Amino acid sequence: MMQKPNCPIIALEEHYWDAELAAQFTGQEAGRNDEIQKRLGDLGQVRLKEMDEAGIDVQVISHGAPSAQKLAPDIAAALTRRVNDRLAAAVAVHPKRFAGFAALPTADPKAAADELERTVSKLGFKGAMIHGMANGEFIDGKKFWPIFERAQALDVPIYLHPSLPHQAVTDVYYKDYAKDFPLVVRPAWGYTVETATQAIRLVLSGVFEAYPRLKIILGHLGETLPFLVWRIDQSLKRPGQKAISFRDIFCGNFYITTSGFFSNPALLCCVMEMGVDHILFAVDWPFVADNKPAVRWMEGVPLSDEDKVKILSGNAKRLLRM
Repeated sequence: MMQKPNCPIIALEEHYWDAELAAQFTGQEAGRNDEIQKRLGDLGQVRLKEMDEAGIDVQVISHGAPSAQKLAPDIAAALTRRVNDRLAAAVAVHPKRFAGFAALPTADPKAAADELERTVSKLGFKGAMIHGMANGEFIDGKKFWPIFERAQALDVPIYLHPSLPHQAVTDVYYKDYAKDFPLVVRPAWGYTVETATQAIRLVLSGVFEAYPRLKIILGHLGETLPFLVWRIDQSLKRPGQKAISFRDIFCGNFYITTSGFFSNPALLCCVMEMGVDHILFAVDWPFVADNKPAVRWMEGVPLSDEDKVKILSGNAKRLLRM
């Protein structure tokens, strides 16, 4: 039986909920089963026990969807600041086991950029996570570019995480099947489409021409984009398109994690298209309820120990300066 190489394990997409922020969630966003709810509220005993059982050394903790992306402008900045302060306090209790990604009040992009700088410079956070659309707007819009400008200046990544699709998209694309297959709107397909679209729009927007050192992380092995990168790139190079190299930007500026996606063929596709240096380990806890299968899967993937070390922690240490 293959064994994990001798290295730490850093998991990058591991969630929690802050009670004050979660109280703002409505409808489907508020509904979680009791077991997931219990784990989302835990920043101590349960989380550490399950990390230890799987051999995970560090979690980079981030707020679950929709986080601060649907807050009203008049409350977003102050509420998000309190949320981040509480996460920083929890990380400080277990500084060798936890690190943090900031929540950002995207309703006020300048305040979001300032909060990114505060959490990185003063609280030691490793970057930030944005969940889906920001009050119904894709974040490639120029009003949001101050966030990306600041991320480049600070040399920290922005993690683009799924949230529920726009209601109009849900109604047109999924409502026929959502009753019998509710997760088709979420991880089975809806999340992937929304997040991949967000990433493609970012590339098309010109933000990487403006900020060429900007780093973006996608979960779930890149939300299908590594599989599609050749076709997207070739299509955008046909006559009549604005000059752009989708491949150069995607494979250069984007990083992907294994969160909730433990497939050898899919991983090998990502390695072949993006290179192993742009792939990082994650579980997606507690939505993936057990850490252990993710770790066991990595033990048996058909890669060298050197490459496994990069995925399990080496790339995270470099990208997040851990």
